[in-house]
Amino acid sequence: MDLKIYYAKIRETEAKITDVFPVVVSQETQDGGKGGVTMEVTKSIAARMLVEGTARPATSEEAKSFRDKQAKAKQVADAAAASARLSVTVVPTETLEKLSKGK
Repeated sequence: MDLKIYYAKIRETEAKITDVFPVVVSQETQDGGKGGVTMEVTKSIAARMLVEGTARPATSEEAKSFRDKQAKAKQVADAAAASARLSVTVVPTETLEKLSKGK
């Protein structure tokens, strides 16, 4: 394999990618690579994977579905983090009544 041609193909492919973080779908490989895994990667990694044949660009529907799942997972994680920060203060009834009366 001529490395100049290999890296020229990677640079050419990277120049064609419009997204900053493109979504790709992995292809099954002979060395045990699992096919059908959707991931968001940098342009340079996406270009290398496309040239090597280990991934293909995701369709717009696949990319939208992937990003929707990621957004949902972030919302769940943010909610869990917020509930972990929740603090509770126990106030005696007498003190609460005094506070509510304004004394």
